[in-house]
Amino acid sequence: MQLERLLQKHGFGTRKACRALVRHERVAINGEICVNPFAEFPTDGLIFTVDGVDWPYCESATLMLNKPAGYECSRKPQHHLGVLELLPVPLLERGVQPIGRLDEDTTGLLLITDDGQLNHVLSSGKRKLPKVYLATTKHALDAAQIEQLLAGVLLNDEPEPIVAAGAEIVEPNLLRLTLTEGKYHQVKRMVAAVGNRVEALHREAVGSLVLPADLKPGEWRWLSAVDLENVVKTL
Repeated sequence: MQLERLLQKHGFGTRKACRALVRHERVAINGEICVNPFAEFPTDGLIFTVDGVDWPYCESATLMLNKPAGYECSRKPQHHLGVLELLPVPLLERGVQPIGRLDEDTTGLLLITDDGQLNHVLSSGKRKLPKVYLATTKHALDAAQIEQLLAGVLLNDEPEPIVAAGAEIVEPNLLRLTLTEGKYHQVKRMVAAVGNRVEALHREAVGSLVLPADLKPGEWRWLSAVDLENVVKTL
């Protein structure tokens, strides 16, 4: 692929802007400065650098973000900062979007992609993709509440009881809850239905993907082809 086309595909501006990046010696291929915007490079395993920052060639951009509190999962946030503001401009130029949403006050694992088909597959309620949450509760949890969550609780505006795929007491006031649906405020509503209240909520896993311990709030990381394949296998 021509270097200027490669840069444009990855969100570094128009063809003209990408040519200027190259000619000003701001782009390196596999560690070597390239000044020819029309040079051809194989894309398999390609690493290119712009202003000292490494970028892997990605046919589509898919990543995980450790979402901090105080950010909305929307391209047009209304009341708080948008979570996409935590990403570099080239990713925004590619049109990445969150896969599903986390509430403004919910933290943890959020998947983001510019692959519309992948977004549709992973966010579809019919796919039953498991998501694991840690909910800090106002009152101490008990076995009866766990039994209710696993048996199913009836929520307002829902015709049938909603059943948790998994529920366990981690600490007296810490619940690990696994859901395969994505209904509005689902964790908070389910916990309220058993007579308790969510004080803080954190998502630690989506399918086979677990939030890495070393990924700090606000940081992001590319997902590999193996990561994506393993997620799809859980559907």
